[in-house]
Amino acid sequence: MKKIIVIGGGAAGIIASIRAAENSAHVTLLEKMPKVGRKLRITGKGRCNLTNSADVDSFVKNIHNGKFLYSALKGFSANDTVNFFESLGVKTKIERGGRIFPVSDDANEILDALIGKMAILGVEVINNSSVTEILAENKKIVGVKVGDKILSADAVILATGGLSYPKTGSTGDGLRLARQLGHTITEILPALVPLETEEDFVRDLQGLSLKNVRVKLLADGKKVAEQFGEMLFTHFGISGPIILTLSRQTAKLLADKKFVELEINLKPALSFEQLDARILRDLEKFKGKIIKNSLHELLPAKLIPIILDRAFIEENKRTDEITQAERRRLVENLRGMLLTVTKPRPIEEAIVTSGGISVKEINPKTMESKIISGLYIVGEVADIDGFTGGFNLQAAWSMGHAAGISATK
Repeated sequence: MKKIIVIGGGAAGIIASIRAAENSAHVTLLEKMPKVGRKLRITGKGRCNLTNSADVDSFVKNIHNGKFLYSALKGFSANDTVNFFESLGVKTKIERGGRIFPVSDDANEILDALIGKMAILGVEVINNSSVTEILAENKKIVGVKVGDKILSADAVILATGGLSYPKTGSTGDGLRLARQLGHTITEILPALVPLETEEDFVRDLQGLSLKNVRVKLLADGKKVAEQFGEMLFTHFGISGPIILTLSRQTAKLLADKKFVELEINLKPALSFEQLDARILRDLEKFKGKIIKNSLHELLPAKLIPIILDRAFIEENKRTDEITQAERRRLVENLRGMLLTVTKPRPIEEAIVTSGGISVKEINPKTMESKIISGLYIVGEVADIDGFTGGFNLQAAWSMGHAAGISATK
């Protein structure tokens, strides 16, 4: 019977353990925290966004280094994930954007089902176990070192996660262990993370959520990317779904010393002329009133003084005194409110880690290291990260599935 050690009890490590045990291996899962699956419990705000209903090609587009995952995603698709959990008694549902959740909206149900399956298969789970070294002889796995204790193994599956959410156990241990064995670690940056901005006025907007806005990411004045949807102002800057989506590229541009701005179009459904006509109607409707009290049908109250200030319009000026030039500046600011990004929030606050073990050193079909025979690398410890919407968890399920089966052969 093959002896397999899995390091890390997150999504990728757990599914790898299950698959290896199903293939008649003796599986030991080593988890440094008191319990497995701590990050899984908080994903999707505690609801656990299991996967997405998108096809494989869409997954590839929504994940950094997605082409590397093509074979793994084909081998264990989003549909396979749904079927697997339904076989464990977990009913699922599809929501906006193809996001798939358990009907219960409870991440604990997912984790309990996985733990139950491991127990049935006889996976030995050892909590509070920190691996200090992965042992290899002649470029081949022989075991791991836990403190002063050596555990022998025919294969090791490395599933320790990245550097985000360190309270769940993701503190970069796997990157250190892989580096010791000769693996290349690509630049580590936060991804799916809020952004800090230079402008002080964002503090006055704290808690304000904007829907149906378009945000352009600019580097040295040139458009790099854009997203449409929902964003949120915070005490330090901005967050929300479309900001998190743009954050990976933003962090990289800032690391490359680029001048980074975000241009927010508050009314993307209207052309310049249509928006100007809309403002003219509002000025006529509230004729004789002051301008700051005449834009509430167009903008949230918190935003009005800020937009007026940026358009150089005195907020107590009467609507019938607004000039054509002032109106033009108002339209320009509504369609292009600029924010200067100073830095991403710390990696500890990121949902996922960008960077990790280079995928060039991993076999995409088996997840086996090309440097050390019998070492398999899965999940966020590899240079893999996706957008929100279930893409990251599906990457973990697919990689873990491939490694768990391959390690037993």
